Amino acid sequence: MQNPSAQTGMSGMSGTAAGAPASRRIIPIASAHSGAASAGGCSSSSCGSGEGPADMPAHIWEKVKDHPCYSSEAHHHFARMHVAVAPACNIQCNYCNRKYDCANESRPGVVSEKLTPEMAGKKVLAVAAEIPQLSVVGIAGPGDALANPAKTFKTFELIQQSAPDIKLCLSTNGLALPDHVETIKKFNVDHVTITINMVDPEVGQHIYPWIFHNHKRYHGLEAAKILHERQMLGLEMLTAAGILVKVNSVLIPGINDHHLKEVNKVVKAKGAFLHNIMPLISDPAHGTHFGLTGQRGPTAAELKALQDECEGDMKLMRHCRQCRADAVGMLGEDRSQEFTSDKLDAIAATYDPTARQAYRDFVEKERADQRAAEAEKKAGLAGASEKALVAVATKGGGRINQHFGHASEFQVYEVSAAGAKFVGHRKVEHYCAGGYEEEEAMPSILDALQDCAAVLVAKIGHCPMKELQAAGIEPVQDYAHEYIEASALAWFQQRLERRQGATSLVA
Repeated sequence: MQNPSAQTGMSGMSGTAAGAPASRRIIPIASAHSGAASAGGCSSSSCGSGEGPADMPAHIWEKVKDHPCYSSEAHHHFARMHVAVAPACNIQCNYCNRKYDCANESRPGVVSEKLTPEMAGKKVLAVAAEIPQLSVVGIAGPGDALANPAKTFKTFELIQQSAPDIKLCLSTNGLALPDHVETIKKFNVDHVTITINMVDPEVGQHIYPWIFHNHKRYHGLEAAKILHERQMLGLEMLTAAGILVKVNSVLIPGINDHHLKEVNKVVKAKGAFLHNIMPLISDPAHGTHFGLTGQRGPTAAELKALQDECEGDMKLMRHCRQCRADAVGMLGEDRSQEFTSDKLDAIAATYDPTARQAYRDFVEKERADQRAAEAEKKAGLAGASEKALVAVATKGGGRINQHFGHASEFQVYEVSAAGAKFVGHRKVEHYCAGGYEEEEAMPSILDALQDCAAVLVAKIGHCPMKELQAAGIEPVQDYAHEYIEASALAWFQQRLERRQGATSLVA
């Protein structure tokens, strides 16, 4: 990809034809890394997170607007960082194995190196110097943040001192949470994620073989009961303290798949801000209990169906990438290998709040243009009753800016008169590798996109275009580098007009 400092952004939708004129805006980023202005991205209407400043109290919007996990608008533009300072854990989950590591594996609990709080503080400054989009630093393991409270809070203290504009957040299983809510509040940690996979210990005993609480190990049903009680108490205490809570739940077919609807209702009633229902990652190579016993993960259709059922009860996050515990960069990418301990000394870790503010000012302008463009296209669909799924190739920034053959995943949107709603992402093999087409990848790509009516890309070759068309999927490159939501709606309007024209001809 080109240097992001040379990349341009269009200030709004410029029409439906490729190459239509539009004003351009320079992204104020000096870094030459491809991830600096790219990767990831999801709809401004995904997860209740996708709501804008007019949809929630001002003090809540200020907390979430630049957090890529809590706001899908922020997910377009801001980066996160996890520092691996918490190796110990106080429970065992049947889907977890913290000993496993692969630099290419994106999965919770995985890290390449563990850090001391002092090393973490140094690394945060190095990352912030290289990635002005960094808005959040979290502690998510590789064990449990609150099973390592001294390291966790010392790390937060060091970050607050050196980089005060960075938001702090942590993830926890909730077992030790009630003991630390006051300290969490003291350090201005206003985003906490709790992994809650059950609200019925009868279900929980099949997920958690043991917990370690008050210097004693508990097993089975007793362990699940204690964990449940502590999770509920911690959730109530956090919400009472005004701290935003995201609940993560792992969908495990045959164990908690139907039960998660009840989890959704309970955590909403107790004040959770956001619910993230994630698919079980189950591979024997990871050495987890579920992986070794053949427990399957859910299909994309099963995951979407459950998310759709729960969506009416509370806000859902659909853009989660189940990040490593040492992930760095935009959601959907990981630059952690650029910032290993042996490389930090070579990085000039100059913390520049001016550059970071310049980037935030740019994002605010982009957001305003993006909302206006989507509203304009949505207005033209009033009364339409159809829906369609559209896949998008994007490197981030909320734009259709990736070549079909370079995509490792496609963002999927449901378009209708209600707007363009992000509904998930589909991982695929690269169609192009090293400048050559990998035709054997095409069947798996077609399978991943089989329920999509169109694929919106910056560019696509003749051969994959023909294969998509043969499969009944329309390849569209007329909206290259335009905003995703407005483009998807513009394509949908054209689709309806074509159908209406065909009907008129038949009549």
